[in-house]
Amino acid sequence: MVTTTQDEDHVPRITGTLRAHSIQVPDVIYQAKGMVIMGRRIKSIVFSTDVAIIRNCNADAVLAVYPFTPQQAISQAVISAAVSPVFVGVGGGTTRGMRSVVIAQDAEAQGAFAVVVNSPMSNSNIRLIRRVIDIPIIATIATGDEDVQARLDAGVTILNVAAGAKTAQVVRNIRKDFPTVPIIATGGRTDESIQETIQAGANSIVYTPPSNAHIFGDMMAEYRQLKTKNPEFHFRTSDTSRDAVHDFFELFHGTHAGTDADLDAKPGRGNNRDR
Repeated sequence: MVTTTQDEDHVPRITGTLRAHSIQVPDVIYQAKGMVIMGRRIKSIVFSTDVAIIRNCNADAVLAVYPFTPQQAISQAVISAAVSPVFVGVGGGTTRGMRSVVIAQDAEAQGAFAVVVNSPMSNSNIRLIRRVIDIPIIATIATGDEDVQARLDAGVTILNVAAGAKTAQVVRNIRKDFPTVPIIATGGRTDESIQETIQAGANSIVYTPPSNAHIFGDMMAEYRQLKTKNPEFHFRTSDTSRDAVHDFFELFHGTHAGTDADLDAKPGRGNNRDR
């Protein structure tokens, strides 16, 4: 069942019954100015490689970075599952050199909107990647003493600030010297920390969603609670509803029953069938 609601800003919101429980990024993120990448305005970015989470989240983009060597099979799976732009990690720590260059080139061919290099990636390696791809390079900034200008000179397009509790301060310091550089930053776990990061100068906010296991655990706890309160309780769903099943068979029967009748009712059709 599709439903439509309107909030005080008169923005229609359309959803369905089965997808009504998708992950929603914090509303405070939409106070950010965002950035436009390849024609797509991006304010919220979900940090995940879980295709079930990615497929059921309303974030504007996906940050697909993980603590293993980048693999084309993983980036392809994420890009195929996502309904929003994907930023693909291509190394920087244990993975570097020509391997990162090839992975970056493959990521662009697969449809990635940008590639992400981790903090240890050398500037010479970034220059090699810049030579073979046309999509943005996002460089992760982990501390406040990194040479931002050298990153930009090497070909970096966007900064991704992930400095833990100091993220907002690092963003603020970078923004003083680089007022126009696009900045992505982690927002933390509260609305207050997200708002502080936005006010510090971040264009877009990275949101870390709850894990699949955590969401499933909450769901099962709710189911157990309902059953404890009422052992006879049964969940009504669209596939078990008696009315829905009845309507389906009535429609199915009526469609096929009407087919022969319609043919016989039309002039000349009955004779054609006998020939």
